[in-house]
Amino acid sequence: MLELVVDNPYTLDVAVRRPLAESGEVDRALGAARAAARAFAAAAVKDRVALCLAAVSRMEERAEAIAADITAMMGKPLRQARGEVGGMAKRARYMASIAEAALVDTALPPQEGFERRITRAPLGVVFNLPAWNYPLLTAVNVVIPAVLAGNAVILKHSPRSPLCGEHFADALRDAGAPAGLVQALHCDHEMAGKIMVDPRVDHVAFTGSVAGGHKVYAQTAAARFIDVGLELGGKDAAYVAADADLEKAIENIVDGACYNAGQSCCAVERAYVHRSLYEKFVEGCVALMKAYRMGDPTAAETNMGPIAQPHHPAFIQGQIDRAVLAGARVVLGGKRTQVDGRGRFFEPTVLVDVDQRMDVMRTETFGPVLPILPVDSDEQAVALANDSDLGLTASIWTRDRERAERLARQLDVGTVYMNQCDTLDPALPWTGVKDSGKGSTLSALGFLHLTRPRALNFKL
Repeated sequence: MLELVVDNPYTLDVAVRRPLAESGEVDRALGAARAAARAFAAAAVKDRVALCLAAVSRMEERAEAIAADITAMMGKPLRQARGEVGGMAKRARYMASIAEAALVDTALPPQEGFERRITRAPLGVVFNLPAWNYPLLTAVNVVIPAVLAGNAVILKHSPRSPLCGEHFADALRDAGAPAGLVQALHCDHEMAGKIMVDPRVDHVAFTGSVAGGHKVYAQTAAARFIDVGLELGGKDAAYVAADADLEKAIENIVDGACYNAGQSCCAVERAYVHRSLYEKFVEGCVALMKAYRMGDPTAAETNMGPIAQPHHPAFIQGQIDRAVLAGARVVLGGKRTQVDGRGRFFEPTVLVDVDQRMDVMRTETFGPVLPILPVDSDEQAVALANDSDLGLTASIWTRDRERAERLARQLDVGTVYMNQCDTLDPALPWTGVKDSGKGSTLSALGFLHLTRPRALNFKL
C-alpha cells in the first residue's frame, strides 16, 4: 500500500503517515458523496446552517489539537496556528449568517397567468483541493459555503497538511452530517486527476500554485463541462505614496511580507515607494525585519517559522542570487539557514537596487523577501504594479481617499487595499485576475459558483 509521509519542517522528523486511497476506496467515496448530495439538496437552508455552525463549534473545541497539527505539518508558529482556527470560525460563521439571504429565490415581476422565479440549485459533489499554507482558511472558503449551498464535498487536502482535511470531515460528521456528505481523501496526483474527470463530480475547487492551477484546469476542462474554481498565486505590490503615513506603512508592509514566513498568496512581494520616502522606508523595514525571531514554532517567542516545503529554500535562494548577479543588493538576510542546527529557514530579506525585469520582481517568491524599488509618480507605480502575469491584490498607502479610489480603478487585481494589506474580509469576494485565478469564493457572490440557476416558469 502506498503511503503519504509528511515531515516536520523544524525537527525534520516524520509528522504524519497516512495510506493513500486506492481505486476501490475512491469509487466508494464518490458513490457515497453522490448519494448524500441527492438527499441533502432537499434540506432547508436553515438546517444546513445549523449543521455548519455545530461543526465549527466542534472545531473550536479541538482548537489546540488542530493548531498543534498545523504547526507540526507546515511549521506555522503555534500562536499563529491558533489564530488560524479563530479566523476559520469567523469566516464560516459569516457565510452561515448570509446563506439564507444569498440562496433565496428571485421572484420576477408579476405577469398575468404566470409565476416566474429563479432558484439556486446545488451543483452536487464538490471536489476541493485546498493549500497547505493556510490549511484551514483555504479549505473553509469552499467546504462550508458548499455545504450551506446543499452540496456534498470530497476534501483532498494538500499532501503537506492532510490532517486538516480530516478535521473538517470529523467535525461535520460529529455535528450530524449525513454519511458521505463531507469526506477526507488522501490520494496522489494521478488519483486526484481521475477524480476531477469522474462524472460524479460536479465542481472542482483548487487552491495552489499557478502551474498546478493550469494543470487542474486543462485536465478538467478537456474532459468535462463543469466549472473549475482556482485560487492561485500572487506577486502582490504595495505602493507607498508621497503622502503616506510612513510608520504605519512600514509596520504593515513588513508584516505582509513576513507573516507565515511569507508563505501567503497575498503576501506583499513588491514594494514601490515614492522616492521622497524611499531611504527612510528601507531603513524602517530593515529595523523591523531584524527583530523577527526564527526558531522552534512551538515556542511562544518565535514569530517566524520554517519554510514548509523541502525544496523551497533553494528556490528562494536562487531568486536572490540571480537578482544579486543582475545588480540587486541585499541589505538584510538573503540566506537559507538553520536555527541551532535544526529546520529549514530563510532569513527575513530586504533587497534594493532591483529592477522590474528581475525574476524576484516577477515570479512568486513565497518566502520572507521584500524587494523595494523607488518610483517618481503614481502613474509609474501603477504601471509597474500592473506589469505582472499575476493579479491577486495590491495595496495603496496614502492619506488621500480620492487618490486611492482613482488608483484602485487602474490596478489589474482582484482586491485593492488602502492602508492595509495581506488580509481578507469574508463579506467581500476573494478573487484573482490574470494567472491569479478564476472564479471567486466568500461573500454572497461565492455561492454563485457553488450553485446553478434553475428557472421556474409556471403557467397558472
